Parts: sequence; structure tokens; C-alpha cells
Amino acid sequence: MSGSVSPARLGRWAPPAALAIIWLVMSLSNPRFLSAVNLTNLMLQIVAVGAVAVAVVLVLLIGEIDLSVGAVSGFGAAVTAVLSVKQDWPAVLAILAGLLTGALVGLLHAAMVTRVGVPSFVVTLAGLLTWQGALLLVLGDTGSVNIDDPQLVAIAGTFLAPGLGWLIAAVASGGAVLAIVGYLRNERPRPARRVWPWVVAAIGAPVAVAVFNADRGVPLAVVVFLVLLAGGDLVVRRTKLGRHAVATGSNASGARRAGIAVDRIRLVVFMLASVLAVTGGILAASRLLAVNQSSGSTDLMLTAVAAAAIGGTSLFGGRGTVWSALLGALVVGSLANGLDLLGASSAIRLIATGLVLAVAVGLDTLAHRAEITPFREHSRPGR
Repeated sequence: MSGSVSPARLGRWAPPAALAIIWLVMSLSNPRFLSAVNLTNLMLQIVAVGAVAVAVVLVLLIGEIDLSVGAVSGFGAAVTAVLSVKQDWPAVLAILAGLLTGALVGLLHAAMVTRVGVPSFVVTLAGLLTWQGALLLVLGDTGSVNIDDPQLVAIAGTFLAPGLGWLIAAVASGGAVLAIVGYLRNERPRPARRVWPWVVAAIGAPVAVAVFNADRGVPLAVVVFLVLLAGGDLVVRRTKLGRHAVATGSNASGARRAGIAVDRIRLVVFMLASVLAVTGGILAASRLLAVNQSSGSTDLMLTAVAAAAIGGTSLFGGRGTVWSALLGALVVGSLANGLDLLGASSAIRLIATGLVLAVAVGLDTLAHRAEITPFREHSRPGR
């Protein structure tokens, strides 16, 4: 029916609508919610979860799942912290060692999935337990490592000068405008679906910088997170790897028949996901100035998966964008931040997040069912 709203379209607009409603309700309930100080703190709170959510998005795009991203983030951050603090490694080398640890973990997971044939759910569930144990071994008897390296601390503790912040806003807005022009030229029949996020970026960049500058300046950690998002989006949309990953998640058998090296795609994506997870762990460690036994807890994994799903990435594979990690992390983070300002208990926060996740997954399921129904109707005998 022409007047009806398709589940896919409803699911696409639900996340920004949910974010707008949350911000409206929280700002009316507590005027401090929209203050520059609180919004800056909100962004610092979500960068770690957001980076891990990007990892989840990449794995979901190929139709797999990674339940170990939280544990891997903590393990990689612990490797970085121990090498920096206890072994006196330079910060850059310690970070590279942590990221390499993530890459090796992702390679191991991918080998189990592609070579042995173990489902990714089982492999990464075992990884969740294994890397949590590895975290405890790396931390040693103390169970905690305090970070005092100035370069590691600076990742989350640096705020850019106002002029540099405005320069970043100008570059971001200019890039968004160029992207809009490109879409209008190349996708003239239906450009709106891909243009609107860039319109938001073009307008939102200077607004965000104005808010940050009203507090302490643009946080370096936020810039790192946005660079990860932009890089991931470029890989997914503009490279052969990204296109093949989406094709694999949409229909692995069809992708294999089309000549796509499905196993190789899965291997690369699992490695990238684990590296991104470690990046999130390092961002969290820099902000908290420590790595301990609760780093990379199951709560982080659940929150990252929730952010990816709430942001619009399909749990059925082949549909979603890297930017959904930002949108989902904003929804989850804003809800938690606002409820904390209102003095709500952890129980209320968990229930609210669970309800939002249930609605998001429900819309995703309806959209997936709507996509496969025409195929089923067409493939019935006698048609």
C-alpha cells in the first residue's frame, strides 16, 4: 500500500528518532543534560564503547557474531599497559603490541570459523572466557595496572585549542558537502537515503565544536573515534573488501559462486574487528588511567552489541553502516547518562536499555522478514 510505512524505512528512522526523544525528555527533566560540560563528558564516555561497536558492526555485516570483543579489548589494553608501565616500552610500541595482539586473536577466531567450521557464536563465546583469563594472567597478582605514561594519558586527556577545533569542523563540513554533491550527481533517482547523514555531518560538525569549545575544547579521543568511523565507512562503502563483506553477509553461498573469497573476507574482518576492540580498550584505559580485572567486562560486550543493533545494523547480516555504531552508542550513552543525572538506579538503566534494544531488534526482524517474503512467494511451486 502506498500510504503504509515499510518496516525497513521505519527501522532506518527509529534510531535518530529515539535519540531525539531521549535528548528532549532528559533535557526537560534536567537542564544540565544539554550543558557543554555534560555533552563533552557524554562523548568521552561513549568513545570506547563506540570503537568496540564498530568492531561488532563489521562482524555483523558478514553475517557472523563476535561475543569476545569486550574481553579482547581488555586483554589488548592490559598488554599495552603492562608493556608501558612494567617493561618501560615507549607508548607507541606498547600500543602497536596491543593492536598486534588483537590482530592475532582475530586471526585465531577466523581460523576456527573458516578452517575448522566451528560457528562464530561458539568460537567467540570460548574466546570471551579465554581472553578474560588471559587478562588476569597479564595483570598478575595485583589485578590492576595504573597508567602513568604521559602519551597514553594524553589520548583521553588532551583537548584541542579552539582554533584547531574550528579547522577540524571546517574540514569535516567541507568533506560532507562534497559527499552530498557526489551523491546528488551519481544517484539522482534516490539520493536522500545516503545524503541525509552527510547533511547532519555538515551541520553537526560546527555545532559540536562550538559545544566542545564552550567547555574544554574538542577531546582528542573523540577525534580518534571519528577518524575510526570515517575510515571504517570508507572501507565498507568504497573498497572491494567492503563490498565483498556486505555480499558475504547478504548471501554467502551466492557470494562464493560469484567468485568472492568468502573465507578470506571473514578472516580479514575478524582481524579488523579485534584490532578495533583493542583500540576501544586502550581508549577506555586512557580515560580511566588504569587497566584492571573489570576492563573489557561482559557489560562492555553487551553494550557494544546493543549499540550496533540499536544504530541500525542488521543481526541477519549484509545491512548496516559503520556510522550506526556512533548513532547506537549515542542512544545507549545518552540514556545511561541522562538516567544517572536523574539519580535512577542501575536496574532502571538496564531495563530501559534492554527495552530500546528489544524494539530495535524487533524492527530489524520485521525488515528482514519483509525482504525474504517476496522471494518465498516467487519460489513457490506453480508460480
